[in-house]
Amino acid sequence: MMKHVYSVGQVNTYIKNMFAQDFMLRRISVKGEVSNCKYHSSGHIYFSLKDETGTMAAVMFAGNRKCGLKFRMQDGDHVVVTGSVEVYERDGRYQLYAREISLDGAGALFLKFEALKQELAEMGMFAPEYKQPIPKYIRRLGVVTAPTGAAVQDIRNISHRRNPYVQLILYPALVQGDGAAQSIVNGIHALESIGVDTMIVGRGGGSIEDLWAFNEEIVARAIFACKVPVISAVGHETDTTIADYVADLRAPTPSAAAELAVYDFGQFQETVRLLNTTLHLRMREHIRLERQKQQQLQLRLGYLSPQAVLNSKKQYLADLEEKLIQRMDNRLQMDRHRLQLLAGRLEAGSPVKKLSCGFSFVTDEKGKPVTHKKQVQAGDKITVRTLDGKFYARVTEHG
Repeated sequence: MMKHVYSVGQVNTYIKNMFAQDFMLRRISVKGEVSNCKYHSSGHIYFSLKDETGTMAAVMFAGNRKCGLKFRMQDGDHVVVTGSVEVYERDGRYQLYAREISLDGAGALFLKFEALKQELAEMGMFAPEYKQPIPKYIRRLGVVTAPTGAAVQDIRNISHRRNPYVQLILYPALVQGDGAAQSIVNGIHALESIGVDTMIVGRGGGSIEDLWAFNEEIVARAIFACKVPVISAVGHETDTTIADYVADLRAPTPSAAAELAVYDFGQFQETVRLLNTTLHLRMREHIRLERQKQQQLQLRLGYLSPQAVLNSKKQYLADLEEKLIQRMDNRLQMDRHRLQLLAGRLEAGSPVKKLSCGFSFVTDEKGKPVTHKKQVQAGDKITVRTLDGKFYARVTEHG
């Protein structure tokens, strides 16, 4: 009896048809770890999926990448691949033809995080112009966090150390698990309604699953709509949530949030002391300058004072008077000297002086002086004046 012999191609085709007729294999989702991931120049991606029990070859053609792959896949990623399992006849092996690839577990959450982040950013909820300034000096600080744990203790301790006069109001919220997002929203609304000055919303560190409540859209919208400035303090410095982007200020840790929200009262007192000292120094300097200015104005006023002008004019008149008296005295002395000279000359030619020397003054009958003998004839009457009087005589003859 002869055996029925099949060609390799026939067997591969038969198996391919078997796979094609299996409804489950036509659309199946397989999860595993990516290995041997290679991006071909044609745009196709060749990789393997593996777990602890085995390995499966897989490929994603370039035409499926645009809609089916939202991240850069690399070795070590844990993914869920949705597609069909088919036989590649040429090599006689089956492989997974991927149409959609998504990250598994935390990776899926990360994609959800990125999608919501992009959506809210496009809505403008992260825009700087909507950020409220954090008040420098506050009296009441609201805290939305779990009532137990390191976060609330750190906030309480640092706040009391920096300023024991600031009142802390805690809203004990769920920060993880079912109902956590709504609990956080309720806390924000409650603290806003009682009128705290600033609000800290946060919790300690953890995995992306632990922090997921702070990535929920309802929490982001509550923070954005809150009229009280909100400081987000979620996890450690390397943790970032949607709440961090939408809050008015992000603090790397709850401890840092307390530092940012509560001013240091000791430093405030030191600042006041320094300002007081500076104020006194400036006041003294200002008073000194004003006194100096006042003295200068007094001097200027003294120069411009009517009394000073009068005194100046009086002094000028006194100087003129002294000069006038001096000139008058000089003039009088000169006139006296001249008068003396004239008096001397007059005295030298005075008839009286000559009369006192024995001379006489003779006039004719008409009163004319007789200076020559020819002016009179014998028998003429003449008048002779001497020092002590006059007498009359008659000319008897010429000598």
